[in-house]
Amino acid sequence: MNKFFIYILICISFLNCSKKEKSSPSYHKGDMTILTDESFKSVVEALAEGYMISYPDTKIKVIAKKEDLGFVDMLNDKARIAVMSRDLTPKEIKLYENQVDLKFTPARFAADAVVFFVPKNSKRNSLTFEEIEKGLQSDDKNFIFDGTNSSNLNFVAQKVGKKPRDLKFSIISGNVNLIEELNKYPDKIGVVGLNTISRPYDKEAEKLRGMMKILPIVKDNKSFLPDVDGLRQMRYPFTRVLYFLTNEGNFNIANGFIRYSCTQLGQMVVEKEGLQPYNIYRREVQMR
Repeated sequence: MNKFFIYILICISFLNCSKKEKSSPSYHKGDMTILTDESFKSVVEALAEGYMISYPDTKIKVIAKKEDLGFVDMLNDKARIAVMSRDLTPKEIKLYENQVDLKFTPARFAADAVVFFVPKNSKRNSLTFEEIEKGLQSDDKNFIFDGTNSSNLNFVAQKVGKKPRDLKFSIISGNVNLIEELNKYPDKIGVVGLNTISRPYDKEAEKLRGMMKILPIVKDNKSFLPDVDGLRQMRYPFTRVLYFLTNEGNFNIANGFIRYSCTQLGQMVVEKEGLQPYNIYRREVQMR
C-alpha cells in the first residue's frame, strides 16, 4: 500500500512538472504583436525579421499605429510591445506602472530624428529653431505633418514646449505620401521621420531622398543636420531616442525580442537601417 501511494505521488509530481514546463515562459517560440508609429516601422520590422531568423518558432507581427494609440492599446493588453519616441508625462508613467504592474523601464535601442524638408528645387536652404516655434503658432500653417497623434507631431510639440492641440499645422496623411505630395505646395515645409528615408541601399528610400531637400536646423547660431554626427552626439535639435515598452512581466518572447534588439546583433540591424545604435559597442583590435 505504501509503495502504491508513493508511486501515485511520483506520477502526480511528474504531471505537475510537465504542465509547468509547457506553460513556462519561452523567448524562442510563440506569437507576438508590436505596435509602432509608421515613422519608425521600418527599423522595427527589420529587428523583427532578424529575431524570427534567429528563432524560427517565433512569429512577430508589426502593426503601424499612431504613437499615443499604440501606447493605450499596449496598456490594454492588445499587444505585447509599443514603440515610443517621446517622453511620457509623470501621469502616463504612473498609469503604465499601475495598469501593467511593472516598473517603468524604457528599453532604448536607436537614435532617430524628425526632419524638416522642402521640395528639391526650393530656394530655401536652412531653417531656424525660432522659425519653427513661430511657424507653429501662425495661421498660415506652413508646416505639414503626417497626421494628428503621430510621433512626429508629438515629439516636435514636446521640443517647442507646447501641447500638440495648441499648434497650427497642415496634414498630408503618411510620411511617404507627404514626401511625394509636397511639391504641390512649394511654400510649405514637410515634417517626417528620418527612418522613412534612412535605409542607405533601399531603392524606395533612395527615390524619396531624391525628391526632397533636408533642411539644416540653425540653433544658437550653429547649423545641425540629422546625420551620423548629429545623431550620435545628439546635437541635431530634433534627435529622438526610440524605446520599447512592454506589458510582459516574465522572460517570454517580448523581453527576448527587447534583449535581442539592445544587444550587438540587434544594434547592427539598427545601423543597417541608417539610424544610430543607442548602445555603441567598442571594438578592440590587437596587432601583433
